[in-house]
Amino acid sequence: MGFGKQLIGILAIALVMGCANTGEQQQQSERDTTKKDWALVIHGGAGAISQDKPESVKKAYKAALDSALSEGEAVLKDGGEAIDAVEHVINYLENNPRFNAGKGAVFTHDGGHELDAALMVGNTRNAGTITGVRTVKNPISLARMVMEESKHVMFAGDGAEEFADKMGVERVNQDYFYNEDRYKAWKRSLQEDAQSSNMNQQDSPQYNLKEKFGTVGCVAVDKEGQIVAGTSTGGMTNKMFGRVGDVPVVGAGTYASDEVAVSMTGWGEKIMRAVSGHTVSAYMKYKPATLEEAGNYLLQDVLNPGEAGMIAVDKYGNTYMNMNTKGMYRATSDSEGNREVAIW
Repeated sequence: MGFGKQLIGILAIALVMGCANTGEQQQQSERDTTKKDWALVIHGGAGAISQDKPESVKKAYKAALDSALSEGEAVLKDGGEAIDAVEHVINYLENNPRFNAGKGAVFTHDGGHELDAALMVGNTRNAGTITGVRTVKNPISLARMVMEESKHVMFAGDGAEEFADKMGVERVNQDYFYNEDRYKAWKRSLQEDAQSSNMNQQDSPQYNLKEKFGTVGCVAVDKEGQIVAGTSTGGMTNKMFGRVGDVPVVGAGTYASDEVAVSMTGWGEKIMRAVSGHTVSAYMKYKPATLEEAGNYLLQDVLNPGEAGMIAVDKYGNTYMNMNTKGMYRATSDSEGNREVAIW
């Protein structure tokens, strides 16, 4: 009699497990696993982007995003590698003063410019990142060299500058990064500092959410299945000495695995605390979940409203670009003819 009850119990557990596995398989089957030849997503920063901008300014931003997208498309349509597409796109955005990366980098508290960048290949988990460079015209290209030409993952400050010397990348002086709008934003932030009685916590003016968050990023997958994430930034207006944001931190603002490539933009400290890029990848793998489900989980359940935007592509070419801020400069394209450029 006891053995009979035990057998019934075992069968009941097996039935429950069978149902659970069936449910898991059904959830996995909902994921589009039809591999596209290639797919590409880009962003140019997220935040409180006003819709009251003059039409000429809106058109200029959309034209810049369209041109950046074309840079990546040209590589991928010809059968090129995702890593080249990502570097080309980010180089274009770094050279455009409208975006907070490279030429358009914001001012630090001391009135200078410090740039960060990261590049990661998901198939191999190889990565290269740099932080605090002051004379490198295109930081994403130096980050790629860290990955391909060194045995390390990250170089910082003077060490990154020395590595740049050895690599022979194009250099500029600090005047190259000067931008009148960025200068005025820095002056406003300094004034807010002077008026503030609390400069130590998260409500400091240097975290003023009324200012647009800035970063540029690109994720891509190519016909061979190479999946890559890249991000570049001029940091945060009025950032303190030595501050490092989420961009060069592997697993935070930039991450790629064999499942997905992610590039974040927004409030760096919040993005780092959530280990955002890795969180998306892990959620997809262990839940399991679709890219959309994982992205929504991060932006809606982990991060708070107004903190971040995210772009991503999975190994099949499914794409994601969304934010919990008022806007994000973004665009996407794939081998099936889907193409979109958007801000709000």
